[in-house]
Amino acid sequence: MRQHVHLFISGKVQGVNFRNYTKNIASDLKFVGWVRNLSDGKVEVVAYGEKEKIQTLLKFLKIGTRFSKVKKIESHREEFGNFKIIY
Repeated sequence: MRQHVHLFISGKVQGVNFRNYTKNIASDLKFVGWVRNLSDGKVEVVAYGEKEKIQTLLKFLKIGTRFSKVKKIESHREEFGNFKIIY
């Protein structure tokens, strides 16, 4: 099953090649989505891919780049099976 994950990564994650690192890891794991810097110093990631590979993505993001220092990853997940109406 595929799953959507929405992440907010804080620490020293801007100006250290973290977005490019994230893009490469996510692409290697066959995720689709995006990554961006936020004005508060965090990096935001939205990824959609195989549920089993999310832990691998998180593991690599916690490691980060050579110059980054990840302090915290906030994770929000949602599984999509069918398209539905939300009230």
